[in-house]
Amino acid sequence: MKIIVLTILLVTICKSNKLENIIYKSERLEIVQISDNVYQHISYLEIPNYGKFPCNGLIFINNMEAIIFDTPVDDSSSAELLDWLSQKLKTNVIAIVINHFHNDCLGGIKEFHKNGIKSYASNKTIELAENNNEIKPQIGFTDSLELQVGKQITKTKYYGSGHTYDNVVSYIPTEKVLFGGCLIKSIGAGKGNLVDSDIEQWSKTVKLLKQDIAGIEIIVPGHGKFGGLELLDYTINLFIKQ
Repeated sequence: MKIIVLTILLVTICKSNKLENIIYKSERLEIVQISDNVYQHISYLEIPNYGKFPCNGLIFINNMEAIIFDTPVDDSSSAELLDWLSQKLKTNVIAIVINHFHNDCLGGIKEFHKNGIKSYASNKTIELAENNNEIKPQIGFTDSLELQVGKQITKTKYYGSGHTYDNVVSYIPTEKVLFGGCLIKSIGAGKGNLVDSDIEQWSKTVKLLKQDIAGIEIIVPGHGKFGGLELLDYTINLFIKQ
């Protein structure tokens, strides 16, 4: 009886995504399996007087094709990720989607272009990347973007400003997984870098997102641990106007 109860408990914990399954780890890159078809990649920015700061991205695989949401922080980490996907999973990466113009989202985009992988971002992100002397994504969209990977669809949409004025989120309906990027905070996180933020709009943007997308089960923020809908509520409350 105790064994059965323990098994049920472990399954419940896994379904609630509280256990991390790290399947690859090096000095500059980690890959965490979230479900059969979804992986979180983690790379590290070197911040003066702080050290290594972890930055998240997402990978979705279907029928041996993959879409990646946000690059690792630099070209070497991106090359390592692409090599792992090719050699280990025998997967063809068909697109990279950029969440916003900061280098924790597109710092490794050159490596993707070098490998002939198409890059997508909102027109706002492309403009801001160019204005900040970053290598800009190739293909732009205004408010929303749908891309097919294998036989499935991914949806990327702009709901409003928050962490930046261009931040978007990406949703995988079949997996019920949302990549929130830096618009969404992990539980316990502070407000973070506010240099390019719209604090007045941030909570409103996340509320719109929460109302629009039904069925979200897993949310991956730009930094920190993934979780569920509680990440949306935490972010809303963190920036709500007092």
